[in-house]
Amino acid sequence: MKNSIAARLQLRLVLIATLPFLALFLFVLFDVDGVFDDRYQDLGMTGIAYEIGDHVVLPFLVLLPPMVLAIPWAVRHALAPLGMTARRLDAVSGRDRGFRVEVDGLPTETAPFATAVNDLLRRLDESAERQEAFAADIAHELKTPLAILKLELDAYGDPLADKIKSDIRAMNRLIEQLLLIAQLDADAAARLAYDAVDLADVARDVVSRHAPLAIADGIGLELQVLSAPKVSGRREAIAAALRNLIENGLRVTPRDQQVTVIVGPGAELRVQDGGPGLTPARLDQVSQRLSRADNASFEGAGLGLAIVNKIMASHSGRLTTVPEARELKLVFVGAPEAAEA
Repeated sequence: MKNSIAARLQLRLVLIATLPFLALFLFVLFDVDGVFDDRYQDLGMTGIAYEIGDHVVLPFLVLLPPMVLAIPWAVRHALAPLGMTARRLDAVSGRDRGFRVEVDGLPTETAPFATAVNDLLRRLDESAERQEAFAADIAHELKTPLAILKLELDAYGDPLADKIKSDIRAMNRLIEQLLLIAQLDADAAARLAYDAVDLADVARDVVSRHAPLAIADGIGLELQVLSAPKVSGRREAIAAALRNLIENGLRVTPRDQQVTVIVGPGAELRVQDGGPGLTPARLDQVSQRLSRADNASFEGAGLGLAIVNKIMASHSGRLTTVPEARELKLVFVGAPEAAEA
């Protein structure tokens, strides 16, 4: 409270309002010529008290309530633009690039501070854009030589070449993930409009693409469609989130067991696998960038669940876990669970 501008203003205004009454009190008491004035000698101490009461104390008491009410109101009114600006800043999310504080509506004294905040926001935007452009450029530069190398290795049929090609596919997968991150950030910066995405259609497409891989590993891959919800978002991003969960499930599921993809109920996608399951604390840990749920595959590279988290955040959804069902779940806006949260 000691650093409150409002409290300091109110205290100073009260002192300023009180000083004239104090001066008037002294003036009446001494009447400029002093207490030995003949009039005061005639009045006596009782008369002096009445004089002070009538001319100082009574007016002060009459004016005190309006002052007590008016001063806080005046202070709040003067500081209202600052409160409104603070609420606007608080409502800004990490996706809201280009936000600036409205300097015109602020008091003149706070304009330099608001300008400094705007300069900081501009520098942060420029830094984020440079990082996104760098990630996208690096990813594009890497994809071309890897594609050429893979074509050259296709001419060889020995096991070593097959192993190298497998590593190249994993590196391509990592590069695609980096590109996806850059694209998500670019979309957030541009505030692009989302499309209506059919979750069941996305699940069918992703499951069909991963079925050959699952069969080759001796793992079953099943799709169950309980509902056909539509959500607002980017189809390729939602497909990438589901793809990461399926690949994670295939990686942790033993041979001859099954990974099940479930659409619904409501606006959610669920992936049940044969792994040990993830507790909420463990999910939060492995969802951080550069953290991994296991060390079984280079392809994970610490980005899989971190990307899923980023995708869900960009869609105002979330990634959750149901450990007892060994299930990871993508919950979108509009799902019953999301509405209750």
